[in-house]
Amino acid sequence: MQNNSLSIYSLIVHFFQKSEPVQKIKAGTILFQEKDPVENVFLLLKGSFALGRVHLRGKDFILKILNERELIVEYQLFQANPRYQFYAKALTDCEVLAIKKDLFEDFILTDSEAMNALASWLSTGYIKAQMKCQDLIMNGKKGGLYSILIRLCNSYGVMTEQGILIDLPLTHQELANLTFGTREVIQRALKELREKGIITYENQKFTINNIHYLKEGVDCQNCSYEICGIN
Repeated sequence: MQNNSLSIYSLIVHFFQKSEPVQKIKAGTILFQEKDPVENVFLLLKGSFALGRVHLRGKDFILKILNERELIVEYQLFQANPRYQFYAKALTDCEVLAIKKDLFEDFILTDSEAMNALASWLSTGYIKAQMKCQDLIMNGKKGGLYSILIRLCNSYGVMTEQGILIDLPLTHQELANLTFGTREVIQRALKELREKGIITYENQKFTINNIHYLKEGVDCQNCSYEICGIN
């Protein structure tokens, strides 16, 4: 869990939790669509959300997955009549705190500690996005898959006797959407990893039995979890 995102999260929770009701969101629910007018900023209290875009040809791209204790701000801050840049879909049952955009922006502008925390959170997010783009561009489709699996381990990994369990249900299609590849290409790469004993897949959850194999495949620099995550 990232210290800077936890900091901005904590500040906002402390300020708004008494005035805004908690909303329960069922898995599969679309919280907002890309190009919708912005009404709210959301705090993800529990569960996981996918943020992505749909190409004109219908191809779905997942840009990141957020887990609990995260802030969902997917628009240009402090702009007149902004629209969401991505869609937000609940991957699991979730609880969120919806905060009116104007109230959120007023809080940020009038609280210097919140402004500093937001700037830190945004800068870390920028670096993470750049690093993810680098991995996907430099390492090809197979290396991109390895990179995403490593990032999922950092964000959702639970140590078991078999290896690192990615404690988030994911279909092959959703994993393909994360790597910006096709399901057929990802399935072939996953089959190869299973045959080599690198991964196992059961109940829509991956277990990474040999994380070092994946790291060697992408020349992993062992960046901090703060940078190398799926969020």
